[in-house]
Amino acid sequence: MPPAPAAPAPLTHQPLRGLVLVLGATLLFAYNDTTNKLLITEYNVPMVTAIRYIGHCLLMLAIVAPLHGREMVRTQRTGLVIVRAASLALGSFLVSLALQRMPVPETTAIVYLCPVLVVVLSGPILKEKVRPAAWLAALVGFAGVLLIARPGGGLDPLGVVFVLGNVIVATAYNLLSRVLAHTERTMAMLFYSALVGAMGFGIFLPWTLHGAAPTPVQLVLFAGLGVSAWLGHYMFTQSYRYAPAALIAPMTYVHLLWAGLLGWFVFGHAPEPIAIGGMLLVALAGIISAVRPRKGQRPAQLASEDGLTEKAG
Repeated sequence: MPPAPAAPAPLTHQPLRGLVLVLGATLLFAYNDTTNKLLITEYNVPMVTAIRYIGHCLLMLAIVAPLHGREMVRTQRTGLVIVRAASLALGSFLVSLALQRMPVPETTAIVYLCPVLVVVLSGPILKEKVRPAAWLAALVGFAGVLLIARPGGGLDPLGVVFVLGNVIVATAYNLLSRVLAHTERTMAMLFYSALVGAMGFGIFLPWTLHGAAPTPVQLVLFAGLGVSAWLGHYMFTQSYRYAPAALIAPMTYVHLLWAGLLGWFVFGHAPEPIAIGGMLLVALAGIISAVRPRKGQRPAQLASEDGLTEKAG
């Protein structure tokens, strides 16, 4: 008989620790987006994406594998785990194409329409009860996106198409995360996400690995892509072990603040007032979705569901 899977780490009530972790995770996500945009101005998107996933995968093999052993690769529904990982890889590719054409803050804000769609679609697809507040959040979120991507707003139309494609793929990724959370360990799903992305984009490296030799600064940026992706998702997942979902989930929208600050600091881009209003509406929609009451569910179950509603990009 194979050994029984190790039990997940217990949940504890340390809200301050949870908040620090989620603030750090969102800062790393914003750093990853900003670094990605810097690099894809000099190099092609498939190559940058491949290096990111290869770095992410190597870090997990070097740091996580010695601690978790076979638990990191053991799955019960391998096919769905791979489909979920492929959805994340495709989402990363689409958001990189969007970042080539759009500023970081506006791209990030539209991506955050995904959690609202996950809540709305969890009814017909996952047979979860969707309350009226979720539909209100969806309307508020779409209104925010219309303000950000409005005609005449200066955003590249093709970039908007790419980021909306990311939202669709990310919604599928997060719905699969909810389904798989009942049978799969988080660390295994993180590893397969890195592995599928590394293999899917790495196989094309012989044809995409071209351009000027990277400078020392660019080498640091390339290394930072993998580190920030892995550490950000790890910190994000861990934050739900220390604080309730109703406290953590709204704080994920601090990502919009980090993205705006880094976009202004690195690229000198400040969103227009109307676009800022749209970003605030998207954030409000997510907060309404996150804090909606859900009766009859245990805190651990809420953490399992909301903790796996992650950024796919």
